[in-house]
Amino acid sequence: MVVEMTRDTWRIALAQIDPTVGDFSGNVRLIRERAREAAQLGAHIVAFPELVITGYPPEDLLLKVSFIDAARRALHLLLDAIPDRVLIVGVPWVESGILYNGAAILARGEIVAVVPKHHLPTYGVFDEDRYFARGSHTFRFLWGNLRFGVTICEDIWYPIGPASSLATRGIDLLVNINGSPYHRGKWIQRQVMLQTRAADAGCYLAYVNMVGGQDELVFDGNSIVLDPNGTILARGTSFEEDLIVVDLPITRVLSSWLHDPRRRWLARAESQPALPVVDREIPLPVPGEQLPPLPESVQRPRTPLEGVAEVYQALVTGVRDYVRKTGFRTAVIGLSGGIDSSLTACIAADALGPENVTGLSMPSRYSSRHSIEDAEELARNLGIRFLIVPIEPVHRVFREVLAPLGNQPEEPDVADENLQARIRGTILMTYSNRFGPIVLTTGNKSEMACGYATLYGDMAGGFAVLKDVPKLLVYQLARYRNSISPVIPERAFVKPPSAELRPNQKDVDTLPPFEILDPLLELYVEQDLSREELIRHGFDPEIVDRVIMMVDRAEYKRRQAAPGVKLTPRAFGRDRRLPIANWFHG
Repeated sequence: MVVEMTRDTWRIALAQIDPTVGDFSGNVRLIRERAREAAQLGAHIVAFPELVITGYPPEDLLLKVSFIDAARRALHLLLDAIPDRVLIVGVPWVESGILYNGAAILARGEIVAVVPKHHLPTYGVFDEDRYFARGSHTFRFLWGNLRFGVTICEDIWYPIGPASSLATRGIDLLVNINGSPYHRGKWIQRQVMLQTRAADAGCYLAYVNMVGGQDELVFDGNSIVLDPNGTILARGTSFEEDLIVVDLPITRVLSSWLHDPRRRWLARAESQPALPVVDREIPLPVPGEQLPPLPESVQRPRTPLEGVAEVYQALVTGVRDYVRKTGFRTAVIGLSGGIDSSLTACIAADALGPENVTGLSMPSRYSSRHSIEDAEELARNLGIRFLIVPIEPVHRVFREVLAPLGNQPEEPDVADENLQARIRGTILMTYSNRFGPIVLTTGNKSEMACGYATLYGDMAGGFAVLKDVPKLLVYQLARYRNSISPVIPERAFVKPPSAELRPNQKDVDTLPPFEILDPLLELYVEQDLSREELIRHGFDPEIVDRVIMMVDRAEYKRRQAAPGVKLTPRAFGRDRRLPIANWFHG
């Protein structure tokens, strides 16, 4: 059936896409494709994520004049993309010699306005005060009887700012464009906040978020459209590119204002909003055509991922985009037969395709037969390439060469254990140099936090897949992956974790049991609890002191670690213990 177009019904599209930092031609091409697709569906307004022209986060590229000029040229390439519609795209924008994080409003082949971002986050992974100036005004756009405003990411998180100023002036629709990084469960926190903002403003709220991975950051999408009561009308897919198209009957906005005197009182009390609002006409005729019916693909309800399924897909997305955006196509992994390397191989195979993943088994004199068997079975189940490269000949020669230095203990010591790990690291990196795959390291957060890893050994590589995944979560994720298809051998779940670098070695010989260690690390690393607070939580004082000492002494190793997917708000290795320069580069 054909929807009759009235002056009260407007169709908006949110293009949840995956741009690449610095790939102006690729980003422009992607924007044009999605914009035209939305226009063919009858959308009057098509909105894209924050800084979509440049990709996010561009970091110190924003300090290069050539980069800013390239962004401006790329924006002009979009002027004819859908000239009879409104296109909203994020772009860095210079005005009077000052750089802003902007949202460009395009219509009829011209730049109608560039809305500046007002609230600039400078915490966690954000450092926007380093690059941008704060916007001192915002715009209300008028198109027929539609009044809409545009804000950028952080602006919507504050109850006072551009959104409240626009609401005071009166708008039917607020579009918020975002580059909002993922952390576990963030979409729930975000949704509650957005429902509050929509209800407070008494208007439709359309939130479009980026998707994909860039460096250590992952963007989850989960774009959302809400009505004036905060009810969810549509939602984008988690971790996938998507186009969300929604019809908005704006008479509901007037109705909500008529029935809620608080909004009238607010408008009367704040006739001069906190942030100046400039009215700007959209230079297009009021649409009057009949709207084509929306296909089910753009209006079906999406259910956001939760729990371990959400985390697993975040890891797959992060690996896929890190490898692709850094110019690699294939990956190599050291397969020990343990749970960490098994999960890493699964993520890599799902992200890149099993034909693009190689597993190297590098047994030593201390490796058990079942470790080799489990690694081979995993590779066979996943369909990845599998090679066995024993390190015993190299290990023996190294011991002989180093013997004159006194490095020939009767029993293996820490130096000899690390030597084996470094031999494996050398093999992996040489294979990478020779054949071109990126080396994916397999260490988990629990081990990395405590320094239970070898610098230039098992820490050597291009990307640390499980860097922000605690050990107990590794097991949960592995079980989840096996619930999809049973590829990880059951023995990997039940055998005690071991580096197998000396006879009968077990991880618990060095580390507290993971059932104790993981909760303790969460409280100390992520929540910054003190020693006294940890003890009050019931942890043994001796274990607390030992773990704190290990974590603090592991600082140097953390600085040398490969970047990895970020899963938590602060993320180990990206917290207050590291300077800003290391937040994005491990």
